[in-house]
This record gives sequence, structure tokens and C-alpha cells, in this order.
Amino acid sequence: MNIRDFLVRSSLRAIIQGLVSHERARGFVFDQVEKALYKESIEDSPNGLLNQVQQDRLDCASALLHGLDRIISRGIVSKNIARSVIEAFLGNVILNADSAKAADELGFNPPSFITISPTGRCNLKCRGCYASDAALQGNQLSFETFDRILTEKRELWGSHFTVISGGEPFIWEDKGHDLIEIAKRHPQDIFLVYTNGTLIDDKLAERIADAANITPGISVEGFARETNARRGDGVYLKILSAMNCLRNHGVPFGISATATSRNWETVTSEEFTDFFFTDQGALYCWMFQYMPIGRDPNLDLLVPPEARVQMLDRMWRLVRERKVFMVDFWNSGTASLGCIAAGRPTGYFHINWDGDIMPCVFTPYAADNINELYARGENLNHTIQLPFFKRIREWQRDYGYDKPMSETGNWLCPCAIRDHFDQFSAMVKQCNARPINPEAKEAIEDPVYYQQMVAYGERMRALTDQQWDDDYTHSGHLSAIDLDPELLTFGR
Repeated sequence: MNIRDFLVRSSLRAIIQGLVSHERARGFVFDQVEKALYKESIEDSPNGLLNQVQQDRLDCASALLHGLDRIISRGIVSKNIARSVIEAFLGNVILNADSAKAADELGFNPPSFITISPTGRCNLKCRGCYASDAALQGNQLSFETFDRILTEKRELWGSHFTVISGGEPFIWEDKGHDLIEIAKRHPQDIFLVYTNGTLIDDKLAERIADAANITPGISVEGFARETNARRGDGVYLKILSAMNCLRNHGVPFGISATATSRNWETVTSEEFTDFFFTDQGALYCWMFQYMPIGRDPNLDLLVPPEARVQMLDRMWRLVRERKVFMVDFWNSGTASLGCIAAGRPTGYFHINWDGDIMPCVFTPYAADNINELYARGENLNHTIQLPFFKRIREWQRDYGYDKPMSETGNWLCPCAIRDHFDQFSAMVKQCNARPINPEAKEAIEDPVYYQQMVAYGERMRALTDQQWDDDYTHSGHLSAIDLDPELLTFGR
């Protein structure tokens, strides 16, 4: 029985009640889910082998389950919100019949989610912000456009999960609607909101709790010294105050960290993990390695390839030993089966405050504009057929997505723009993708930037190709009998 069958055959209401209210019942349910996930990995693996890619995915899922257990057991998430979020996640994301129906009707698997940045405005001016100086322009999506995107992604694709970024999302407001009101208009959906946290006070935390379908991911750069250095004096204390307000109102939250050449050791340390997961009660950590785009791009801030290899080992150790959900879109490429940009199945794309439609948050080159697309009488289905998106998905398939492991490229270097800039640059020019700001135009035309980015990718592949071959495509295979599902009892 796979995880879907387990949940379908069980009473969803009984599962949710057990997860929220009873520690022993929660342990039993999580135990069964882990075993079902393990069995699904075995069944989906060629020749009944559990390779390291599937092990990575299983370990991430297990870490998230343990995180849920921690915050529910501590009582720092309200039972009402936990019940609402779990019901929406299990019922509308995991057991989502709408997505399968959409795939049948469309003839292709649509992306699982969209990242929407409804405003470029922000109350901070962080060094190296990917949004550049959008705050100075003050542009934002209209209420009608924002609401329509959310409605169409659900009705056309069966997508019930949305990531909100910015700018600072809690600044957005149009025609009497703010982000909380938008979320309440779509109660069957889950919203992960990346925020600097400085606007979350007791009143806003109470409104987030009332919506019951929002989880804030609060940006940190490490501890006080690192966070204040990038975000401004006093920001770190405001972040801790925001977390306290969210705990007081039972809102589940996580953290978002930008790893650079200066702080990567801190944000992958046990001290960092213990403080934010154990002391502060974070459920998850999304790690974003610095990308030299946006405001004052600086290649010296890139995590060096040698350090990135160390990050890779440190993060997976934290996931497996500390049972914390810490995911990095580059170093966790095995868990996502490579690059997830450009509307790939199970992936996403990005729409920003100007309406520009881009492959991902870190590729500042637009394939189209949602306002212009809607004005032409089209809908979200058109985005999947955009030439720039189609070209990137071709690259993803050539690199190994949806292929046997023996034909898969090195997913320790999964990113087109970061790890394969020569090919990404060619795709931008081939498809006439439009730079969204002067910095993006300069980067794609600068021969020195090109050479440095290409050299970075080549060095990273040289450092990890053998590890990829040893751990993931050949000797890294583990047989089904090596990992006994009976040993996956929750909490051991």
C-alpha cells in the first residue's frame, strides 16, 4: 500500500483528529506514513532497489513529520490551525484528485504551485536583495489579477499550494484587500509566505491565525550579527518578537536563510538548528544560496564550490540525525529530482509585482507578462507553452528528469542559471527572454560575469561528479532488505 492508498483507505477525519489531539495516536499515524513512504519508494524503484535519491526524499518527508510532531507536542500550534492546515494539506495537496483530472484534460502534468510576488515594495533594503530596487518603483499586482491567478491555478490545474514572496508581502494592499483577506478568499489553499517578519505584531499574528491557511517563512541570516549586518540594526530582535507573537497565537512558521560565502557555516550549524527549530519552534527551513542577481550583485558572496560541498554534507546530516526539514534548492536537488523551474510537473514558476512571468524567482528574465496575457484573452494554461519555459523543460529532460538513474545528469549541480550558465545564457538569447531590470540585462551581456559563472559551474561539477556517480547512480544503491521498514518506527 502506498502513501496515497493508506490515506484514502483510512478515515481522513480520524487521522487528523489523531494527529492533533493524541500523542500516542500521532506517533502511530506518523509511523504508518513513514512505512508507507518507504514501501512506495521500494515499489517505484527499478528492480526493487532503494537508491540514494529515494532515500533523500524519504528522509526529507520523515524530517517534516518529526517537525510537525515537535510543534504539536509542545502546543505551540493551535489545534484549530493544525487541524485546518493538515486537512487542507492532506485533502487538497496529497489526496488531490483535481490535479490528476487536470492532467487528463490538459494532456500534460501542470506545475504543482506558483510563486507570486504581489508587491516589490519593502520596508527594508537588504544588501544583495534579488528584487533589486523594485521597492523604489512601488509596483504591484492588482487585486483582480492576484485573485484570478489563485482561482485559475486551482480550477485549471488542481493546484492548492501557493508561495508568496516579494518585496514584503504583508505590505501588499489593493481595493481594501490585503494578503490576509486574499488567503481567506481561498480557504481550501495553503499559503507559504516569505516575509522579513518585521511587520508581524500581535494583531497581525491574530489575523494570520484567523485565516488558518498561512505559514510565514521568516528571513534570517544566522544570529543577531549576521542578520542585522544584512537587514539593518534591530531587525533580529523584531524577528524574535514576530516568532513569539506567532507562537502565542498558535501559527506554524518556519525560517528562510540566505547562505553566502560569509555565513554558510553559521546557517548549517547545530547551534543555528537548535536555536530556531528547538528553542523558537520553527517547522521548516528553506535555504537559498546567494545568487548574484538583483541589487549590487557580488560574485564574491557566492558560496564557493568547496564550501558548497561541505554544506551538502552538513545539511543532510542535520536532516537525518536532527530530523529537521532543511531544504536547499541547489544542495537538495536530489530530493526535488533536479531543477523545478519553468512550470515543470511537480515544479513551479514565478510571477512578480510587474506581472512578469519568469522560470523561477532567481532567473530575472521574463517569458511573458500576466497582465498582457490576460488582456489577450488567454489564461494560465498559456504560460506552460511559452517558448522560454518549453526550452528550459527540454534542458531538464535532457539532463535527466523523468529518466532512469543511469541516464540522469549530476543532480548535485541541478540549477541551469547557477551550475550551467553557458547553457542558460544561450536559452535566454535563443528565446529572446526579457531582462526585468538593468542588472539582469548587464549580467547576460557581461563577458566577465559569463566567464565567472561558467567557471563556478565547472568547478562544482568537478568536485561532485564522482560523488554523484558513487552515491547515486552505481554503488549507492541499497537493496530493499538493507533498510527494513520495521526499523522505521516513528521516533527511533
